[in-house]
Amino acid sequence: MDTTTDPIALVRATDRRVVPTEVDGLPARVVTARRSYRADIADLWDALTSVERLPRWFAPVTGDLERGGRYQVEGNAGGEIQSCEPPHRFAMTWEFMGAVSWLAVELTEVADGTLLELRHTQHTDNDFWRQFGPGATGVGWDLSLLGLGQHLAGAPDVDPAQAEAWSLSQEGKAFSTGCADGWAQADIEAGADPETAREAGAATGAFYRGESGEPGEPA
Repeated sequence: MDTTTDPIALVRATDRRVVPTEVDGLPARVVTARRSYRADIADLWDALTSVERLPRWFAPVTGDLERGGRYQVEGNAGGEIQSCEPPHRFAMTWEFMGAVSWLAVELTEVADGTLLELRHTQHTDNDFWRQFGPGATGVGWDLSLLGLGQHLAGAPDVDPAQAEAWSLSQEGKAFSTGCADGWAQADIEAGADPETAREAGAATGAFYRGESGEPGEPA
């Protein structure tokens, strides 16, 4: 991780939104992150979908990476690829620890590069969401999108030990805290109770700063 970059500027590089919805008749939220990259759409698509490049900034991914196939992220979620329209969008289930959520990524060409929009839809009538809100998943994706940006800029391949050390550094803690606060604010703007949302954001920030036990399902 690049410890010389202002963590607050890194937090502000991503636009965070939480959108209320329903899935299968149950209440849900769409945790949405949008960030622009100075990369052409073909290169960004390749970084997101190539089994050779994914470990360089994210994690090893195995499986049948095409529509209808199943994938597995090493040490994390697996699921089914529901749609794939190169180089613009793909969608999949995100299955982890017995829970199913839904992930969609869309790329749009813009004047100075490519805009990435990531949408992670999750049920909310459960203890995990009530305790941690959108940030537990959202901050995980913030860290992944940060790594993606560094990869596209030519940084060395991610080293898990160095990434963990950065996340527990002063800069890394400031980044995760800012992201968790940002997700809490997005949840409030989506109609969540402000006190409950801020408590959930604080709990998520504490986890990513290494101050509490594992919340259960960070991305």
